[in-house]
Amino acid sequence: MRGRLSGIPWQTIRVRLVLGLLCMTIPLIALLIYNNRYSVNVIHNQVANSNKNLVSVFMKQIDDQLSETERHLMGLMLTEPNLLAMGEASPEDEYMMAKSSVSRRLTSDLIVYPYIDGFFVYSIPRQDSVETFRDEMSYKELTNLRATVKKLATGLAEQPTHLNATWRVQQMNDEFYILRLFGDGNLYIGAWVKAKSMLKPLSDMHAEERGASLIVDGAGGILSSTEKLAHAGLDFAQGFDNHYLSGTDEEYLVVGESSKKGSFSLVSVVPDRLILENLPYLAKAAWVVIVIALVMLPLSLWFLRKVLLLPLQKMTKAMRRIGEGNFNTKIEESPVQDEFQLVNRTFNHMITQIEELKIHIYEEQISKQRAELKHLQLQINPHFFMNSLNIVYNLAQVKQFSLIQEMTMCLVHYFRYTLQSNQSLVLLRDELKHVRNFLRIQQLRFPNRLSIDIHVPEYLQETQVPPLLLQTFVENVVKHAVRMDDTNTVTIEASLNELEEEPTVILSVRDNGPGFSDEALEAIRSGKQQVDEKGEHIGLWNARERLRLQYGDRSWMDCYNDEPHGAVVEMGIPLRADSSHKEEKDDVSASNRG
Repeated sequence: MRGRLSGIPWQTIRVRLVLGLLCMTIPLIALLIYNNRYSVNVIHNQVANSNKNLVSVFMKQIDDQLSETERHLMGLMLTEPNLLAMGEASPEDEYMMAKSSVSRRLTSDLIVYPYIDGFFVYSIPRQDSVETFRDEMSYKELTNLRATVKKLATGLAEQPTHLNATWRVQQMNDEFYILRLFGDGNLYIGAWVKAKSMLKPLSDMHAEERGASLIVDGAGGILSSTEKLAHAGLDFAQGFDNHYLSGTDEEYLVVGESSKKGSFSLVSVVPDRLILENLPYLAKAAWVVIVIALVMLPLSLWFLRKVLLLPLQKMTKAMRRIGEGNFNTKIEESPVQDEFQLVNRTFNHMITQIEELKIHIYEEQISKQRAELKHLQLQINPHFFMNSLNIVYNLAQVKQFSLIQEMTMCLVHYFRYTLQSNQSLVLLRDELKHVRNFLRIQQLRFPNRLSIDIHVPEYLQETQVPPLLLQTFVENVVKHAVRMDDTNTVTIEASLNELEEEPTVILSVRDNGPGFSDEALEAIRSGKQQVDEKGEHIGLWNARERLRLQYGDRSWMDCYNDEPHGAVVEMGIPLRADSSHKEEKDDVSASNRG
């Protein structure tokens, strides 16, 4: 993964533009989503808090009524003598009088407690009960009620008192009742409330299908509801500490409050669509905007690529090729914006001008090199003039006419060759012939003091070399190595080195003189002109410069001392020297065509 990320050109314009577009679009989409969810949550919280407050207030009223009912029943059980008489083994007539009196008392008390649907008293010794109720009851319902009270009273007598301290949910006559029963083992008194009766004050709270109010038991089962929610799939087992959404076909906002008097709760449910009203349409509109933004994002990237990135990519590729030295690069004409067309035309015009300028500079360099080469060649000729005239003068004094004739012919051949040396290259065969002629002139100058030994294979004599190159080395031997007390030998050798990338002819000129001084070798190898007490010596420096101008890096020259003595000048030149010139001519012609 890191390798892929490191391979992305983060500093390029196209990556920066794409990242910029994403950095603008993605936060806007996230803001729309967050704003939608935040608005929904705010409305849910407001509606939930409002309903929660109403449910809590009503639940507190119910609990207060139940608590007051408990206190009233407890007071009756402790202070009412007729009630106490029903629990004692009194005569039948007294029992019936007490029962009638208790019935009247409970009937009158029922008016005081509007939330209570009925009171009852059950006597364990008599197996008899007294009931008062608010609404009419059928004989069957009354029979079921009495059977339930008897069963509960009998069961309570066998249980600890602390287990009977809450209102319990009891199903009777296909309805759910909230029932409270307590006593002393012989007599039990209690009250009941129908679950649907608790919801009567809230029946108008959710009019026009705006939700429902419910009484649910501790397990979340519905005891009664103001509206039918059989197919809603609501879950009331999550508790009512916080509001939540529930339902299958339609989501409902659920808030509730648990009773402190029994295992039941009052719940309010409101359809989410009614809470949000027009907000779902706004939410859908936001999602439509998000979808449009997601669709427009690739379209924008495609448009950005076509309008901006592709022209920039073409320009970048062209500049990269120019950086690699390919000045024949041009940006192709294409239907792009006016600004890029102007840049492309300016770029192509600039490249054309650079190419023309390159041709002019190249031609000027060639002309300069040729002028330098000609100048270096001409530097050689004046060294020989004075010595030649002195030799002719001395021969004339001693009347050596045959030698004068030979000397004259040698000079004629010498000057004819030097006057034709405006050529950049000559055959090695002609250069060796000229060197022999030059050494013959020197032999006439130093009789019996100078000899020449040439070892050049016949197949190498057609090699092209710079004119007067070997004469420079031979003349250097005559100037610095010839001694009057000994015979001096000049040896010229040539060989072919085929092991390098380009076949090279190795030429060497050696003598048996004293050799180079350390100062001379250091100056020659550092490329400096040698200066001593006799003045400036430019021969070897001249030869090195000529080789550099003629061949560049394709040639080399080295100077060193031989064993046991003597100086050696060795050089390497290409076997096919004309290839460089051919390449130069091709470059110039191609530039002219360009």
